[in-house]
Amino acid sequence: MTGRIRWRMPRAPLSLRQRLLLQLLGIAAMLAVFLYFTVRTVAGQAAETTQDGILGAATTAIAEQLRAGTEQVEIDLPYDAFSVLGSISEDRVFYRIDVGGETVTGYDDLPLPPEASGKVGPQFYTRPFRDTEVRIAAVTRQVVVAGQALPVLVLVAQTRLGQDAIAERIANRAAGLGLGFFTLALLLSLIAAGSVLAPIDRLAEAVARRGPEDLRAVDASTPRELVPLVGALNGFIARLRAALGRTETFITEAAHHIRTPLATVRAQAEIALRQSDNEATRQTLRGVIRAVEESARSATQLLDHAIVVYRSDRMTSDALDFGALVAGVVASIEPAASLKDVDLRLSPAAQPLPVTGDRALLESAVRNILDNAVKYSPEDSVVRLSLAAEDNRAVLRVEDRGRGLSGLDPASLSGRFRRGGNVADVVGSGLGLTIVTEVAAAHDGRFSLTEREGGGVCAEFSVPLQ
Repeated sequence: MTGRIRWRMPRAPLSLRQRLLLQLLGIAAMLAVFLYFTVRTVAGQAAETTQDGILGAATTAIAEQLRAGTEQVEIDLPYDAFSVLGSISEDRVFYRIDVGGETVTGYDDLPLPPEASGKVGPQFYTRPFRDTEVRIAAVTRQVVVAGQALPVLVLVAQTRLGQDAIAERIANRAAGLGLGFFTLALLLSLIAAGSVLAPIDRLAEAVARRGPEDLRAVDASTPRELVPLVGALNGFIARLRAALGRTETFITEAAHHIRTPLATVRAQAEIALRQSDNEATRQTLRGVIRAVEESARSATQLLDHAIVVYRSDRMTSDALDFGALVAGVVASIEPAASLKDVDLRLSPAAQPLPVTGDRALLESAVRNILDNAVKYSPEDSVVRLSLAAEDNRAVLRVEDRGRGLSGLDPASLSGRFRRGGNVADVVGSGLGLTIVTEVAAAHDGRFSLTEREGGGVCAEFSVPLQ
């Protein structure tokens, strides 16, 4: 047995604004329809009442013209009554007069009243007659002829074309009124939705304006309905601030607890190497020292990368002199460079280079650039550093005579744990250029590597000036 599974893309939920607008417009549409039918019904009843009044007056006027003769009933039809009915519209008028149950004049097929009425006034009813529908007024009178009371029934009927035309005109106006009401309700709904959701928009804007490092509690003025939301948001911010604080403490403690034992192991291995006379033992100790050195460098790079990732989301904006910052990093790298007889020559800028950024991140980026330059440079070589202000940017160039890029794409070397094929014998973790690239991106800066003519690499790192 096989079956077919149908997958449907989930629909995007409606926004609060859309829901509120739909509800308000639904209510407005129902009110507009109710208004239309109410006006139409009232207009139809008003038109029918007006027609009944005129029709009843004409019927009563005819009934008042009844006279008792010696042996018969005499009637003088008042044609003015018919002319009044005809003046209202182009409706047709019918009449019928019955004396003692027999039709003496008029249309003998004009429908009679459904039941006898004891009222003195006219009785109204609607019936189909011939090819149309008519409104009929019936008046009953008693006329004494030869000492005998005879019932006389006077019927006057009028078609409903005029009444329907009046009702139709009023209905059209009611429809226009309903449409206008709906249009007005649409505009008012838009205004109401904007007014109701304005506090939410202001709250979202207040939160969106904050930088990644701003973890203060939200204190924006909000309606009572949003107080629980603001309270939950502030609680989340407090928990996030505590978690970030624990993360920073963990990274610092991890750096200390990893580097210290490794440094101790390396020192003990170097002491044992100097004291040992056995070549096999010395070879083993050299391998231990190299492994410890690789582990220490990898741990340092991993922790530096973790700090860069962590601080990039909470980066501080300090006013710094980029030239002084580079000079400080150079001074810290010079002891390691002197062990390889590598000369670091810094050509400072002719003027201060004020920048805005995170000191720890910028120092980490510059340190990794210089560390690579020293690490891959041959002994008794020179690494040249130059600082300049170009295109409103502070630019640091580091030029060495190391192993170069060996034809590799510089962008590929910026990936994590990526190293060139010509540096396998050099201790490294493949994270140095990753750290530099991420720091440059966090400061809206640039970083590039180019092959130098004659061998070596030129690393260029720049950040915007203030």
